[in-house]
Amino acid sequence: MFTIVRDLARQNMEFLCGLLLFAVIVGLVIMSYFSPYGATDIYLLPPDMPPDGEYWLGTTSRGQDVFWQLTTALRNTLFFGIGVAFISRIISLVVGLVAGYAGGTVDRVLMAINDSVMVIPQFPLLILFYFVLKDSMTWTALILIMASLGWSYDARLIRSVAISLKTRSFTTQSVYSGMSMRKILVEEHLPYVLPIVFATTMNNMIWSIGMEITLSVLGFTDIETPTMGMMIYWANAHSALISGIWWWVAAPVAVIVVLFLALFLLSMSMNEYNDPRSRLNRMGN
Repeated sequence: MFTIVRDLARQNMEFLCGLLLFAVIVGLVIMSYFSPYGATDIYLLPPDMPPDGEYWLGTTSRGQDVFWQLTTALRNTLFFGIGVAFISRIISLVVGLVAGYAGGTVDRVLMAINDSVMVIPQFPLLILFYFVLKDSMTWTALILIMASLGWSYDARLIRSVAISLKTRSFTTQSVYSGMSMRKILVEEHLPYVLPIVFATTMNNMIWSIGMEITLSVLGFTDIETPTMGMMIYWANAHSALISGIWWWVAAPVAVIVVLFLALFLLSMSMNEYNDPRSRLNRMGN
């Protein structure tokens, strides 16, 4: 994987730009651990102060420093997206590789489950979960729920690759040598799908973070946990734009755009890398 990242950084400008933008996001996340304020502390500072030398991005109507609140919110949102992507990648890998290699009844059963999950209307279901589990809807629970809904498209993609790998000569040799299915999938097939997993991880993070922001802005999550969506929620609750406190909204929106752009560029460049024709054209061959 390191070799792939190195090659992409050298040959693909979109990937390099995405990597630099994501490095800025990571830098802000690291700064959150040095915040002089607690994540949920309010009315510690003069409210509604515009950006200046002391408060780089101003303060909110709740007496919070927008910059430090932004770093903490960004950390929580990014970790949320990574958590959803990680769990859903594991599910999609297991389902896709097993279905593609096993075939037959196993394939049909797994793809029936996969297609059932695929057609579920996700946003209304998440709202339903919120009302049913309102008192116990933690961020961990939301991560698990969203991960259980976000794996089906990628599992079908991985399955298509696994079906082609099943017919390769090295797979036949592995079977004849006595390797178990688990060892074949992990040692022989998994390396071939890792670039696809990386690309789909970026797409899944965009989806999960976008869904979290939407749910948070509407107040369908824990409003006391600072996230990017929660910053916009509280700004809207205090009529920030109407009151002229534009920086309270502008800061999280700008960082959300940078985060989404970074993930999109990384995903797009990895998709291009997975296409041999696009990779050869970029290399000038």
